[in-house]
Amino acid sequence: MTPLVPAPSVPPVPGPPVPIGLVTYSVKPRGGAVHTVHLAEALHAAGYPVRVIALGDPAVGFFRPVRAPVTIIPAPPPLPTLEERVFASVAALAEGLAPLAAAYPVLHTQDCISARAACQVRDASQVRDASQVRDAAKTQARTVLRTVHHVDDFTSPSLIECQRQAIIEPDHILVVSEHWRDLLSSEYGTKAQVVHNGVDTARFQAADLGQAKELRRRVGAAGRPLILSVGGIEPRKGSDTLVQAIAALKNAGRDPVLAVVGGHSFQDYRPYRDRVLASLPGLGLRLDDDVVLVGTVPDAELPAWYAAADVLAFPSTKEGWGLAVLEAMSAGLPVVASDLPVFREYLTAGRDALLVPVDDPAALTGALAAILDGPDLAAGLRAAALATARRFTWARSAAEHLAIYASLAPASRRITE
Repeated sequence: MTPLVPAPSVPPVPGPPVPIGLVTYSVKPRGGAVHTVHLAEALHAAGYPVRVIALGDPAVGFFRPVRAPVTIIPAPPPLPTLEERVFASVAALAEGLAPLAAAYPVLHTQDCISARAACQVRDASQVRDASQVRDAAKTQARTVLRTVHHVDDFTSPSLIECQRQAIIEPDHILVVSEHWRDLLSSEYGTKAQVVHNGVDTARFQAADLGQAKELRRRVGAAGRPLILSVGGIEPRKGSDTLVQAIAALKNAGRDPVLAVVGGHSFQDYRPYRDRVLASLPGLGLRLDDDVVLVGTVPDAELPAWYAAADVLAFPSTKEGWGLAVLEAMSAGLPVVASDLPVFREYLTAGRDALLVPVDDPAALTGALAAILDGPDLAAGLRAAALATARRFTWARSAAEHLAIYASLAPASRRITE
């Protein structure tokens, strides 16, 4: 586990701070969009000029109210293939972003789509400015910053190249873990700076226990152990391994309910999802009884789901950081997660979480059973986990981002005279 050092102080910046446009491809509660909203609110609370710019339905807005200025650019209509959806989204976001970019010299993007769109806007503005003024060095510099949360396992050559460009084109790259900094260096030759995620521990500790009791009843777990999964059924979440572990627990007489919260994704995981669900009868599991697909829940309801459960099962095969792990730990929910390098950066196996090998149903079963059958183990994990979660705040993350924005400010302030 990498120890945290005190949050950096924000270096003094001559003149007013440079406004930041925080750009994301979605208004749905996926990790990158959740990160964007919390970071924007922390920056806004600190008095920093920031605006969230996202693709979505302006009439619907974000998955929850955002306590910071927001502009939502209309998303393109649904298209049949992932390639079509990606490139149509890049084009729509670039078109909507272009008239806003002049007011936000630093565009901080959070994903492949927003990075490609912002770089297109940056490059077009540089060509236009250079043609309009004799001294191009006096033009306003538009800087594209990107946070790489993780790298998707695309199979399409066009999407693999799109993702590569979204990593090498931006002017500055951030990552949320040391593991991904090393990975981007070795695989893309890109230097990145680490800025960790945060979590609002107070929010998850203040869950409505009456609502939590009702949620258990809703999924049929009033008298059964409740295991929570966050993120939907998709390959990266290790869903196939998880349902095998649930079946093993049931065969051993524990009779748990698996509640799967979330699942909205830009990508289409239906074939994988269908295979996982088709495997349930052969495992002796029943959909809507042993495995309940809750889907996307209202943001205000999420803390109660953590409070309702007995353990979070997070057997991911790949993660950038794992926001759900910090959320569960903040709520006092014991965690079983895959033994991934990113988790070992802030978790100590056996102290604040149980870590198991990737794609190992037997190990996952054993760890879940140990928590369900061991109240003393669960209590020890809860106490240590809360102490760990409290080290990661959005205010701290915002302070680290502010220091980076300040370092970019001189280049972003070259305004045409």
